[in-house]
Amino acid sequence: MLFFNKGKKSSKLAKKQSLKTAVMTAFAASALIFSSVSASAAGSIKLTTVYHVYHNQQYIGTVSNKEVVEKIVEEKAVEFKESTKDLNLEFGSDIEYITEQVFHSTANDNETIQNLESTIQLQAEASSIIIDGKPVVFLENKEAAEDVMNRLKLSYVTQAQLDEVEARKSAPATELPPLQENETRILDVRVSKNVSFNSEKVTPDKIMSAEDAVTFLQKGTLEEKKYIVQEGDVLGTIANNHGLKLIDFLALNPGLTEDSVAKIGQEVNVTALMPFLEIIVDKEVNQKEAIPFANETVEDGNMPKGETKVQQEGKNGERSVNYRISTQNGATISSVVTSETVLAEPVNHIVVKGTKVIPSRGTGTLAWPAVGGYISSQQGMRWGKSHKGIDIARPSNKTIKAADNGKVVSAGYDGGYGNKIVIDHQNGLRTVYAHLESISVSVGQTVSQGSAIGVMGSTGNSTGVHLHFEVYKNGALQNPLNYVNK
Repeated sequence: MLFFNKGKKSSKLAKKQSLKTAVMTAFAASALIFSSVSASAAGSIKLTTVYHVYHNQQYIGTVSNKEVVEKIVEEKAVEFKESTKDLNLEFGSDIEYITEQVFHSTANDNETIQNLESTIQLQAEASSIIIDGKPVVFLENKEAAEDVMNRLKLSYVTQAQLDEVEARKSAPATELPPLQENETRILDVRVSKNVSFNSEKVTPDKIMSAEDAVTFLQKGTLEEKKYIVQEGDVLGTIANNHGLKLIDFLALNPGLTEDSVAKIGQEVNVTALMPFLEIIVDKEVNQKEAIPFANETVEDGNMPKGETKVQQEGKNGERSVNYRISTQNGATISSVVTSETVLAEPVNHIVVKGTKVIPSRGTGTLAWPAVGGYISSQQGMRWGKSHKGIDIARPSNKTIKAADNGKVVSAGYDGGYGNKIVIDHQNGLRTVYAHLESISVSVGQTVSQGSAIGVMGSTGNSTGVHLHFEVYKNGALQNPLNYVNK
């Protein structure tokens, strides 16, 4: 529909009265001049009527007939309505006429029409979605605006769940039944900000479809953020931690490339799109959970030190737990246990640990066999063949010590090993000490952990003073570093 407002508001009325006063002053001046003309001359002069056209208090031009303007308005209305058939359209402006009689016509119809076409504005009745007091999007009507809000909620819940929530809100307050096993119940679906609707008149190009409005509200607007690079940061991690793809992060920071190294203290741009509002879903969840069993150790003085046995196998318990969970745009922002019921108590895993010290039996933990020093060669392939142990060199002194309690089963010269000692720790472990300068123990002797058994040397196939140290378990070669505590 078309409207031609007549200035109902007081401010407009004041402007119009001022405008009319000015025109009336002009009329008075014309009347004064006309009265000065002789009666005989006046009889021979014919006055012409013109119409001064004003649009929103602004002078547009003068026409010879109001129909000139009304025709343009009607043509515009038809044109707009054909292009936007589903909208209730109006001209958002006041068009006014002031009539004047003049001796000579001052009308310029063509110029006035051009001015009017460039200033006349089409408006449509629309419904705005107002977020925290600010209109953000415009829809065809309130029903469409409400549909947009409903679609946003349906991104995170089903229609059935939403209907259930709305029905519960409209019904008298009643206590909800207990949750069944593994049941989830939606308690509320709400928006993170204050949302309202309002009827407004806007230009048609501002009116969105429901689909576009949902996308716009979800996508949001850019919020500028900066980040100071910390120790250990890499560009990919920084981008991921701020919800950005690396390519988008690099686009925000033109000076950086994929090969750039993030410098500690460097400020980078992590600007990201922030949605205009978030959908918060409050729900109750019931789920069964395992209660982890505890590990318990019991010492037994009658069992040799280093031995262990399982007295009782551990078994997880089980509980039924109710949570109240809130999510914001699908991400959990809070999770609180509201109740729990233990369905089965956990059973502790009990291990008996021997504490009885037997001089000839190892404790199971190997001590460092030298006084200080460092590993000069690891176990593994070396010089085209397998290096069975580790080499220890440059100790504080050359004393070699027993790695654990045990019995000496070999002590003497053994080819490429040079002077070698083998100790059986009576628990499945054996240790080998090679290239010694001298040996201070004999076969069959019981040794204690840390006692001196010889002196480091370079006998046999050796390129320098060091200790070659091997470990075997049940006859299989082991990596000494898995057993030795330095």
